[in-house]
Amino acid sequence: MNKRGSGTEVLAEYNRKRDFAKTAEPAGKRGKNGGNAFVVQKHAARRLHWDFRLEVDGVLKSWAVTRGPSADPEDKRLAVRTEDHPLSYGAFEGGIPKGEYGGGTVMLWDRGTWAPIAGKSVKDIEDGHLHFTLDGERMKGEWLLVRMKPRPGEKRENWLLRKVQDAHAQAGDVLVEQGLTSVLTGRTMAEIETDKSGTLSLKGKKGDAFAHVMEKAASRNARQKRPSRKGSGKPPKFRPVQLATLVDTVPTGNLWMHEIKFDGYRALIAAAGNRIVVHTRSGLDWTDKFAPLVAHIAALDLPPCLIDGEIIARGAQGNPDFSSLQAVLKRGKGSQGADQPLEFHAFDLLELEDEDLAAMPNIERKERLEALLADAMPPVFVADHVIGAGETLYDAMCGAGQEGIIAKRIDAPYRGRRTKDWVKVKCTRRQEFVIVGWAKSNAKARPFSSLLLGQYEGKTLVYRGKVGTGFDAEDLADMAGRLEKLARKTPPLDVDKAEARGARWVTPKLVAEVAFAELTAEGRVRHGSFLGLRSDKKAQAVKPEKAQPTPQAAIAVTISNRERVIFPESSDTKGDLADYYAAVAPLMLPFVANRPISLVRCPQGRAKKCFFQKHDSGTFGDHVHHVPIREKDGGAEDYLYLRDAEGLLSCVQMGTIEFHAWASRIDDVEHPDRMIFDLDPDEGLDFKACVRAAGDIRARLADLGLVTFAMLSGGKGVHVVVPLKRGHDWDTHKDFARRFAEAMSLAEPDRYVATMSKARRKGRIFIDWLRNQRGATAVLPYSARSRDGAPVAVPVNWDELGQMSNAHPFSISDATVLMEHAENLRGWGFADQALPMV
Repeated sequence: MNKRGSGTEVLAEYNRKRDFAKTAEPAGKRGKNGGNAFVVQKHAARRLHWDFRLEVDGVLKSWAVTRGPSADPEDKRLAVRTEDHPLSYGAFEGGIPKGEYGGGTVMLWDRGTWAPIAGKSVKDIEDGHLHFTLDGERMKGEWLLVRMKPRPGEKRENWLLRKVQDAHAQAGDVLVEQGLTSVLTGRTMAEIETDKSGTLSLKGKKGDAFAHVMEKAASRNARQKRPSRKGSGKPPKFRPVQLATLVDTVPTGNLWMHEIKFDGYRALIAAAGNRIVVHTRSGLDWTDKFAPLVAHIAALDLPPCLIDGEIIARGAQGNPDFSSLQAVLKRGKGSQGADQPLEFHAFDLLELEDEDLAAMPNIERKERLEALLADAMPPVFVADHVIGAGETLYDAMCGAGQEGIIAKRIDAPYRGRRTKDWVKVKCTRRQEFVIVGWAKSNAKARPFSSLLLGQYEGKTLVYRGKVGTGFDAEDLADMAGRLEKLARKTPPLDVDKAEARGARWVTPKLVAEVAFAELTAEGRVRHGSFLGLRSDKKAQAVKPEKAQPTPQAAIAVTISNRERVIFPESSDTKGDLADYYAAVAPLMLPFVANRPISLVRCPQGRAKKCFFQKHDSGTFGDHVHHVPIREKDGGAEDYLYLRDAEGLLSCVQMGTIEFHAWASRIDDVEHPDRMIFDLDPDEGLDFKACVRAAGDIRARLADLGLVTFAMLSGGKGVHVVVPLKRGHDWDTHKDFARRFAEAMSLAEPDRYVATMSKARRKGRIFIDWLRNQRGATAVLPYSARSRDGAPVAVPVNWDELGQMSNAHPFSISDATVLMEHAENLRGWGFADQALPMV
């Protein structure tokens, strides 16, 4: 590395570029060796970039990452080497005056510690590469910096920054898209830019050890930091959990989503900031039992929410293993070692910030869960799912020695009881049994030879045989102590004399989970193996599970005149359109269900007379519902809304091609929850101009702390979608959208216009904000459009948008492609953010 030298000599290039009489940036000397901090500063200079800095030999080695760090291993980011910075620069946040070097706004975007991986050294930088780990607030895990071969005449030193595949890797550009506020003060770029008193600098202060600098800066600016959720709100109360019905085969079709059946403890997590309660499926409070895991969940600083999931521990083969979980719990709270850490796999979201989500479609609850836990890291996970490919997942799970799968109707609400909307298909036979006694052992080392089992049929306890394997020495000793305390003289159930010979009886309170080959004709366990005790379930609830016929999830809507041509240019028929909507229902329901909708109906095809419809006298059938909404004159009219896939198909049967929806829900139509900017380019503009405009709007809204999403409209333009918390009214919603669009048009009048006037739109893009007023609608994701070629509106990620040549690359014939494409869009269109009052 660089020779020690004097403090000012090492940083001569840094100091030469800056006039410290004009900029608040610190003029620093070289600090002490030995530190291992890193920072990333988001820097809106002539061009937006992220400055990545590693503490090395008393300075910050620095790279300008042009598009920001990406946690996607497939995405290599250009990182241009810049001059070394003083350690004190690691606490700088604020403004650099225009005209000065790097003039613009600087945000402290990430911070933490770094280290070369084992066997590597910081000296590797001299050889043009560095393999290291980061432990920051946003950037975590393994990373690589690699110097590129310079081109002839190239003066700058170009490197590539890349994430290594590990537990912290994430597809897409999540870090940049969702990291919109300072890790030091919680401010957005816009707030930093406008807060003239908010520049942070330690210019002239003594003691530039990095940790000390950061501590002082954080203390000084604590008043500016946005309040966390810790201590605010109460964790939601327990509610009965939904249970799955055992079936004999995997259900088929796109109306089912399939998840791994985890071999652990069902847990309902009630959270509010750092207040966490862990409920078992029967409502017991087991928070203390899972203390280390609770600490990880508390660190997420979640809003008040109720999350359904499973707590597991992994066995020697890496699979979820109930016996391993039992072993972890036996060690007691706080003793869960790194060899067997507990994990929480979330699969449903029941409540969020006082909003009851149970009535929403299953797939929407899952999408909201994805967004809520977007920043979660191991040991907290969102359970993955597949749609319409259950047999493949089932075969993979059975081949890996796992328990099986759970299949869930994508459009079903959450019901706190056992239903056929959730079904389970097991790879192995295993059930819960009540322990009713034990058989003596002739071996001195074993306190018993086997456990005697029973199950309740109604209120009657019925004998089910014995289990004599699966016990280790610890299990035997623990079980013997429990059995002695529950010993009784008489059997608690009817049992044949032959089977009762030599038995000792107990009060039936203990529940065991047992794997077995089969139940005999007499109902006895054959080749049973003890897996562990289930202290989360009461004995009276243990009943035999008998596989029922697999429910069919075919859409019960008849489509007449399937051969009628609806799109004459592509010859697509009414049947083709119905099949498309049936296939993409899992993707569409999170956005269409439980919102007032308007339909574009074209009963004779798109080339004939089409019309909007938002009211109905009942002709659409039982699956299309009505909600009364107050009109301007004070009266109320019934508006249409849907709940499920049958509702979509009922509308198609009545000639519907397009679906448009309000930006609010039927349970609270007066408070919108999403904002949409529809970019409508003049006919003379190419699509790339629209893509650039969407990027501009994304950047400006990001400065205000808002995460945005892009959607190809299926027509000419792009929708920029801003999901929001409910709470503000329509007037506030509309006013914000109008002022934002007008500000964009005033800033760049040659590119943008915020008025519908066609005369003023010449050569410009109309930022249509009018969809953000009460009663207005916008086309929904995955809706077909009544246009040439049967195009559809499709969500895309921001990187994809830049690669698109038009706004209609997909049609109704691309349902399978869109289902696969959606795998990379989990959580699209959902974010935990409020409308800034600016």
